[in-house]
Amino acid sequence: MLWRKIFNLLTASLLLNSLAHADMTIDVVGVGASQYPIAIAPFQNENQQKQALTPIINDDLTRSGLFKVIGAGDLSPVPFAPEQLNYTTALAKGAQTMAIGRVTPGAGGFNVQFWLIDLASKKPLITWERKATASQMRRVAHQIADLIYQQITGQPGAFNSRIAYVLKQGSRFELQVSDADGFGSQAILVSRQPVMSPKWSPDGGKLAYVSFEDQKPIVYVHELASGRRWKAASFKGSNYAPAWSPNGRELAVVLTQSGSSQIYLVNTDGSDLRQLSRGGEINTEPAFSPDGRSIYFTSDRGGSPQIYRMNSNGSNIERVTFQGGYNSSAKLSPDGKSMTFITRDGGYRAAIMDLSSRQVLTLTNTSSDDSPSFAPNGQMVLYETKAGGRGVLAAVSSDGRVKQRLRAQAGDVRQPAWGPVLR
Repeated sequence: MLWRKIFNLLTASLLLNSLAHADMTIDVVGVGASQYPIAIAPFQNENQQKQALTPIINDDLTRSGLFKVIGAGDLSPVPFAPEQLNYTTALAKGAQTMAIGRVTPGAGGFNVQFWLIDLASKKPLITWERKATASQMRRVAHQIADLIYQQITGQPGAFNSRIAYVLKQGSRFELQVSDADGFGSQAILVSRQPVMSPKWSPDGGKLAYVSFEDQKPIVYVHELASGRRWKAASFKGSNYAPAWSPNGRELAVVLTQSGSSQIYLVNTDGSDLRQLSRGGEINTEPAFSPDGRSIYFTSDRGGSPQIYRMNSNGSNIERVTFQGGYNSSAKLSPDGKSMTFITRDGGYRAAIMDLSSRQVLTLTNTSSDDSPSFAPNGQMVLYETKAGGRGVLAAVSSDGRVKQRLRAQAGDVRQPAWGPVLR
């Protein structure tokens, strides 16, 4: 648990690293209470691309656990536009809607057209078109899956997003970024010293994280597009547990410069340090509410690790969790209505709380969970756990029904953070 890891951090050891740029693989363990039947026909000309679109769309929707994807490649002829669709044969497949499309070569790239057709009414629910290069095809496929997800469920999709995590193999640590489906992984930092606690900026363009490369924990900000990085918190003692403010201009960080662990606010360039928390020996793991008015954090001020809330200026501290003797690692849902966290319930498990009713639902049945993080649509929680003696990533739906496991080819994978949807 990150709470217990803090004690190690204050000396100098902890998690993660990896080797090459091995993609993650995702196994779906559970499904939703009911699955929506959708047929997907191969897009015209997609096999001429390095990456076909429909297998990615299929995998995205299947992994959600909410869709029963029906292949439509055996239709004769395969429809590539609404006027080519034979509704009788399409309905015979048992689907309610069908996704069809085509990829047309053009100047500087390709033109992608996509339709989602309601088979009963014979009307398009979605008509969509965009230009793309060959290297953008995976993103286009994720965008199409997001459109389908939102049309059918009424909730925004989150397939076109990225995750960050630390991968450790031997004595090497890598801070990795990949697509939400585990593909396209890239190491943005490689170190022989521990790296931990990656957190996405609100615009998805930067990561804040902790690195031990100077023989002590220091908070860095890393600009992904340029590779530029700088120290945002390098004060006396240890600097760790960064959290972005919703406006992207400040970080909440934890410092030990006063002897105990306290929460501070600092500009992302390292200026204007302000202390927020006082009291207790350990105050850590800050997380902003989406409106920026509150900060949730873990504290031992009541005798055991529990989650508290304070105004973003440090005033009006109140306790949030009362169930059980251990609760930590709070993160707020994008709409601010729910909080995911780690609770000790026969093991350290990911849980979710409805903040209005304070009702708690334990989401997992594993025993070594940590670092929960909401998907940008709030429908899934990504977290770290253990399987086969090593760290792996897992995800669970906010109702606990759908479970996924993300596996790297080698090494321990820990401390994930789910980033915003790409624009």
